[in-house]
Amino acid sequence: MRTIDGQPSWRIASQATEAFVTKTGGHLAPVRFHLPGRTVQPFAIAPWHKETLPKHVPPILRVLRGDFFCMPFGGNGTAFGKEMHPPHGETANRDWTCLGTVRAAGRTTLRLRMSTRVRKAVVEREISVAKNQWAVYSRTVVSGGKGPMSFGHHATLKFPDCPGSGVVTTSPIHFGQVAPLPVELPEQKGYSILRPGARFRTLERVPMITGEMTDLSRYPARRGFEDIAILVSKPGRSFAWTAVTFPEQGYVWFTLKDARVLRQTLMWMSNGGRHFPPWNGRHVNVLGLEEVTSYFHYGLAESAAPNPLSEAGFPTTAVLDPLRPLAINTIMAVAPVSKGFDKVADIRPADQPGRVCLLSASGKRVAVALDWEFLRGAAGAR
Repeated sequence: MRTIDGQPSWRIASQATEAFVTKTGGHLAPVRFHLPGRTVQPFAIAPWHKETLPKHVPPILRVLRGDFFCMPFGGNGTAFGKEMHPPHGETANRDWTCLGTVRAAGRTTLRLRMSTRVRKAVVEREISVAKNQWAVYSRTVVSGGKGPMSFGHHATLKFPDCPGSGVVTTSPIHFGQVAPLPVELPEQKGYSILRPGARFRTLERVPMITGEMTDLSRYPARRGFEDIAILVSKPGRSFAWTAVTFPEQGYVWFTLKDARVLRQTLMWMSNGGRHFPPWNGRHVNVLGLEEVTSYFHYGLAESAAPNPLSEAGFPTTAVLDPLRPLAINTIMAVAPVSKGFDKVADIRPADQPGRVCLLSASGKRVAVALDWEFLRGAAGAR
């Protein structure tokens, strides 16, 4: 363990990937991918990471970086029965216990464990890097819990400070929707610009409160605003995916998931719209691409109650069964791309086992080593 960017963290590494995981909250960042001739670090780290913050600031904000597992996902400002969970749950706030590191079959795995208190369960995480792969594999298994639960991964990326420097694309979705309530209010020193509750079929045309349309596929954008939208994923493929292409930087970041387990992708567009501590207008060019089963960012009470998504047939919780552990698997990876690779149009298993193929809208393709069948392992509750 070492202190990096202000937090005691565990390190795992291969020749291709170096990753740090914080003891508090299990936040994954920085992650350095050693591409040919250069290293990229796509994950965001909060600008206040070395500052002394007031005692009332929750651990999740003190640590805030990269990707972390949330259970229950969301702000959790409303109690669920007798359960009052912290923002994004104990898993994103409390200290994890390290069970050790395992090296086997070309993969190095950090094993973590937490016994949750608000609702008793055991959460075990395995975070792995593999030889000669620009990827981080994450498996989370929840055992012993009972009842409805929202959950998800909270990946946040830091974009180059140039409008539209990254292009966001996803596998097929049923639809997208802006958060039904404004994310921020001017009287509370926060600002949002997307039209609350607006549904859309394509990222390229999303309504704003001004009456104009905006393009959510190009980021950074809309400086000075904080917004959230959710995309309802379509299952039925080998995996669902979310990707960001950085044409000028010559690489793609992408994540793979089983859309039967993580049913939505939440987009958190954080671009200087919060003017209260510790944000103070300086959290800019950050995009969360968060693979979740949740009703937006509200919390367990709202996700477990009947809501417009669940009533339309798109579940926003899974039911924990003490006799059947829930397994949540994701892969986050990068791939170098050549000039002319404009944006990801599809990601699919390659003809050769243990590889995936990234196809661009411009007709270019890139194959990279990746064990995508990892997503099928230890399948959990549906």
